[in-house]
Amino acid sequence: MTIDLDKIDLSTAAPAEEPARQFYFLAKCREWVKSFEQKYGRPPRSHVTTFGCQMNARDSEKLEGILKNAGYVEEPDEKKADFVIFNTCTVRENANQRLYGRLGQLSRGRKQNPEMKIALCGCMMQEAEVLEKLQKSYSFVSLVFGTHNIYKFAELLSACLDADRMLIDVWEDTDKIVEDIPSERKFSFKSGVNIMTGCNNFCSYCIVPYVRGRERSRRPEDILREIQALASDGVVEVMLLGQNVNSYGKTLEHPISFAELLTKIEQIDGLERIRFMTSHPKDLSDELIEVMGTSKKICRHLHLPVQSGSTRILEKMNRRYTKEHYLMLTEKIRRAAPEISLTTDIIVGFPGETEEDFQETLDLVRRVRYDAVFTFQYSRRTGTPAAVMEGQVTPEVMKDRFDRLLAEVQAISSEVCSVHTGSVQEVLVESVNDHDPALLTGRMSNNLLVHFPGDPSLIGKLASVRLKECRGFYYLGEGGHVLT
Repeated sequence: MTIDLDKIDLSTAAPAEEPARQFYFLAKCREWVKSFEQKYGRPPRSHVTTFGCQMNARDSEKLEGILKNAGYVEEPDEKKADFVIFNTCTVRENANQRLYGRLGQLSRGRKQNPEMKIALCGCMMQEAEVLEKLQKSYSFVSLVFGTHNIYKFAELLSACLDADRMLIDVWEDTDKIVEDIPSERKFSFKSGVNIMTGCNNFCSYCIVPYVRGRERSRRPEDILREIQALASDGVVEVMLLGQNVNSYGKTLEHPISFAELLTKIEQIDGLERIRFMTSHPKDLSDELIEVMGTSKKICRHLHLPVQSGSTRILEKMNRRYTKEHYLMLTEKIRRAAPEISLTTDIIVGFPGETEEDFQETLDLVRRVRYDAVFTFQYSRRTGTPAAVMEGQVTPEVMKDRFDRLLAEVQAISSEVCSVHTGSVQEVLVESVNDHDPALLTGRMSNNLLVHFPGDPSLIGKLASVRLKECRGFYYLGEGGHVLT
């Protein structure tokens, strides 16, 4: 949706309907920016910091889109910005401490820029004890809002710019999904696309359902319209995002399955690659496996978090599948797509985990042979059922199991990933290499990175690259010829 903000009549009352209401307040923010420029001889500067998952990263693109449309310019150094916003994560307890540390640093830095506005949003803001602490110890924060009303950022920004006190607007839940809010993509050639929000699973260790709310699926026509627009604008790869994409569509007035949605997305011209995350094993259907096996555009990578190889621990986690069921799923997906790359998440040291349970996890890792495993030591999360379970594992035992698991994972992954050595693979070139400007970095369909010599003009294009050497979780390559 394209709106001429300069033609919005600010002498009238704000519209009640969305997203027109947000464009009205965006126009008000632009008027404030003009006054700022007249006063200081420059546009205001903004800085957005994102903690946590890819859904948070996508939300931050919306925040940046609002700020850019209002007239702010991006400032890499948060200490030099006039408006700083932290989009927070609260999955692990230490994420909260990281934020408080950053706020402490900014508080000292505000002496050089006392008019700096600081905003906080995201999952952490949904916790009552966090709000209480912010009001008591961080009163210099200007704006606080949560996960359910991020679409209101233009309205909240407008109110914040004229206020001299902390504004708090945190909702417990919502059933509203507002389309066509401005967004500022980080990449021109790939983009995340939210297909649903919230979670209904209530895993016993996880805070997400309490801070993101219940599942709400976007209408398929809105998703398809967004992706068609992205493809027309040069995007060749989309990442479909949701806490559990496999349960997409169940809350719609006219339900459709995730597999059906993928089939519709595959038909969009110009789109070359489709990724998605995260998939809950209990909802991985035969229909989805079949679509993945026959698709020409769905990437050959499936992230399927198992969390534990012990059926007993999985039951305590409220995961609602068994070790045997999970192994059956991996066998099915490999029969349908033999070249599939499987990755997973594993939590070590969940309350009540015994050495026998841990051995079950090692056994599962050896049988599945993942390309990569994201390993975590259990983090006690206040507000979750697991936090008060008996049998909390000691840090020493947890660390020992974590180290043993990591060694097993790395040994297997290096073998699994090296099978492509010498082959020529299609790579989406993403950037100049962070460590060597003579190299480019790209990503294969199976999600492995490839570093190879090439010209930056290749960025954003699909190229064929010969894989010379596997270095564990990435390859060194050569070639880099653009695919026609």
